[in-house]
Order: sequence, then structure tokens, then C-alpha cells
Amino acid sequence: MYKALRKLLFLFPTEQVHYLSMNGLKLICSTRMGRGLVSSLFSAKTAVPANLLGLHFKNKVGLAAGFDKNASYLTEIEALGFGFVEIGTVTPLAQAGNDQPRLFRLPEDRALINRMGFNNDGVRAITDRLKAWRSAAGKNSRLIVGGNIGKNKVTPNEEAWKDYESCFRTLYEWVDYFVVNVSSPNTPGLRELQEKDSLEKILSHLQTINSFQTQPKPLLLKIAPDLTISQLDDVIEIANKIKLAGLVVANTTISRENLLTDTQKIAAIGAGGLSGAPLKTRSTDVLKYIHDRLDKNIPLIASGGIFSADDAEEKFRAGASLVQVWTGFVYEGPSIVKNIVSQIE
Repeated sequence: MYKALRKLLFLFPTEQVHYLSMNGLKLICSTRMGRGLVSSLFSAKTAVPANLLGLHFKNKVGLAAGFDKNASYLTEIEALGFGFVEIGTVTPLAQAGNDQPRLFRLPEDRALINRMGFNNDGVRAITDRLKAWRSAAGKNSRLIVGGNIGKNKVTPNEEAWKDYESCFRTLYEWVDYFVVNVSSPNTPGLRELQEKDSLEKILSHLQTINSFQTQPKPLLLKIAPDLTISQLDDVIEIANKIKLAGLVVANTTISRENLLTDTQKIAAIGAGGLSGAPLKTRSTDVLKYIHDRLDKNIPLIASGGIFSADDAEEKFRAGASLVQVWTGFVYEGPSIVKNIVSQIE
């Protein structure tokens, strides 16, 4: 059924369809009956839970950052059966992001290219939305919510740590864990923060603030799949040294290798991060490399090219403890969580 609907949806601009679909789902889930119907259709009846980061995940499949940037669809995401979600990327100040169009489908490759540019409502508005959701959801919600945080486009890299601190402090009470995003290719200069000295400065500062909290929150780092071996070794060294709670592997890639889509179309789309099936092998290779060298007490969350239970199992074999989907959700539809969860061990 979704394949037929997908053909229709793919006739329209990608970003507009995203909001149209999610707002339609929001309308359905605005009543208890509607939420129950969605949950009965798309939540797995049985699931293997996971205890990780000091948190209890009802299942091992989450929704990656960038899908619900503003914490607008948490009730709907939970109804679809996700065990966890990362909101954001959140920045201190609201920003519009890059000019549209900025999200493109590559159906032949089962992929997307995006250059969204951290468009979001800003940390205070998003915090208010989280407060309202937690108040309404109460103890009935089992959805784990991570806060993916970044810097504003206008903030120079030498002051980026201030933006990360601002988001960390403001969101602290309202998210279950944090992910530091220095790996998006769509904010000019952001990936330079993955260099050893810059990265250690930001993470050490946040971990120091964290250590003074009554109940420190798990602090994770999301990395790019395009890092060199030397850069990956630096990440591993820092993660072990600072005792990060985990790593998310990996963000989108700037590579355009081995795509089936016409090269002229790719050139016309221009810059942006590539996600989906073409990313699967590279992200799994990076995952395995890190897993084999990282302190085994630091868990890994896998992201990149996950469309099926087989894809998820491949990530688990490479060392992941949890997996996240995004592009797979677009191509496989609302049954993706149920299909994966019901088949993984």
C-alpha cells in the first residue's frame, strides 16, 4: 500500500511532502482513538528492549536527527513504534537554514541529498515544546528523546563552544541524552570542529558542566563517514579520554561515488549531504573500525543505509547497540520500525 502512496508523494517537492505527511499524521493522532489506531497498525507487538546509557529503550530502532528538528511530532513518532528519537539539530537562536529547494530524492539510489542548514526554531522555543509534551505525555510515554545540538551559522568556530553550552544548559532538564553534532556538511566550516583540538575543547567543556549536575546526562558525539583513519583515531582517543557515553556513526556523506542517478542531475542538485542506501557500506566500515578500537564500555548507535532488518543486523554485527533510520523511513514508509523490530534479536 505504501509503495502506491509513495509514487504519489514523490510527485511533489520533498520538503513540503515531509511536513504535509507529518501534519496529517498529527491530525490523526490528535485523538486517543487515532493514536491507538496508528499504534495498532505500526507498533510491533513484541520487541527486544535495550538498557543502554543508563536508559531503558523499549526497542532498538530510533529516528535520527533532522526528521523532527523542532520536537513537533513526538507523540506521532511514538505512535509509529520508534524506541527513541533525536530532535534537532538545535541551535541557540532560531535560523531559517539554507534556501529552498534543499532536500532532494534520488529514487534510483534509494537516497536523499539535503543541505537544510540547521533550520530550527531555536533552543528556547524547542524547550518550551518539550516541556508541554512531557507534561501532556506524563508517565505514559516510553519514548527516549535525545537532543542533537549544534552551532548557529553566524557563530565563528572559535566561539562555537558557547553555542553548544547554551543548548546543553537550556535543554538539560528535558532530554534524556545529548548528541554533539559537528559533522553536518551543510553549515560552513562546521566539520572543521571535528579536528582534534577543537573537538576536545567542546566535548571537555560540556563534560565538565555535566559532571557538576546531580544526574549527569549521557553525552554522545555524531561523526561524519568521511573522516580519514587518522581523524577516526583522534575521535577514538578523545572518546576514551573524555569518557563519552557513546558515538553516533554516521552522519551524511559528501561523496557522490557509485551512484546510479544521472550525473547531470547530481550536478544540478549541487552541494549537500547524501544519505540512504549508498551510505550503508561506508558507515558500516567506519562503525566496525571504531568498535574494534574503542573502549568497549562506550556504545555505538548506527545510522546510515538502514532499510530492513537485515540492514540493522549488519550494523549490530559490526558493533552497534542501537540503530537509527531516516532515509529508510522515507522510502519504506511507516511500517519500517515494525518490520525491523519484529525480526531482529
